Amino acid sequence: MKCLILAAGYATRLYPLTKNFPKPLLEIGKKTILDWLIDDIDGLNLIDEYIVISNHSFFSHFEKWAEAKPVNITVIDDGTTENENRLGAVKDIKFAIDSLKLNDDLLILAGDNVLDFSLKNFIRYSTEKNASCVMRYYENDNNRLRKCGVALIDSDDRITLLEEKPENPKSNWCIPPFYFYKKEDIARIDEAIKSGCSTDAPGSLVGWMCKNAVVYAYEMPGKRYDIGTLENYEQIKNEYKGIIK
Repeated sequence: MKCLILAAGYATRLYPLTKNFPKPLLEIGKKTILDWLIDDIDGLNLIDEYIVISNHSFFSHFEKWAEAKPVNITVIDDGTTENENRLGAVKDIKFAIDSLKLNDDLLILAGDNVLDFSLKNFIRYSTEKNASCVMRYYENDNNRLRKCGVALIDSDDRITLLEEKPENPKSNWCIPPFYFYKKEDIARIDEAIKSGCSTDAPGSLVGWMCKNAVVYAYEMPGKRYDIGTLENYEQIKNEYKGIIK
């Protein structure tokens, strides 16, 4: 299994902090966001390579960080130089698959979120299901639902529909950017893009997949911290206590 980390964004809402520095390498506590993610799941010994997708502007930062990690990390440069010419998450996934000729199950993570629970049980859930899987959490606030990917889920945990940023949400289940794709499903990414799948938000690919493959949703046992603004980042630095569940 490969772990693909989406880290090619420009985090413009965090300027000037991220004007010349990548958001996934910001520190929370005494660790970077990426360190929290990788250190958590590496103990399972199921990931044989971590792949970080960077833009061209921040590539050297990620390379320097990767050199100091005692795990197998490949950093790739998607060639973009500013927010206006970014590829978008789905095209970045395709870029990594094509560039490295990947033919593996993929654990795909956003590189700018931290969790207060371990991802290990999500990975175990996915391998037991032997199918593509995502995570889900219950959201009461309709305004927040309108900014997320919202899913309909049946009694077997299978996603029957996912809509990105719906004006009228059909459920309270939000899908954060943590995904496990079977290799035969993610191999259809070209088909998804050609058939009109949006390429900016990674959840758009889940929306296409759940109509064309089996996708299950694991309920998160804890909280996700999404670093969005400077004020939000300062708050999370004060509140976050690490993985506690």
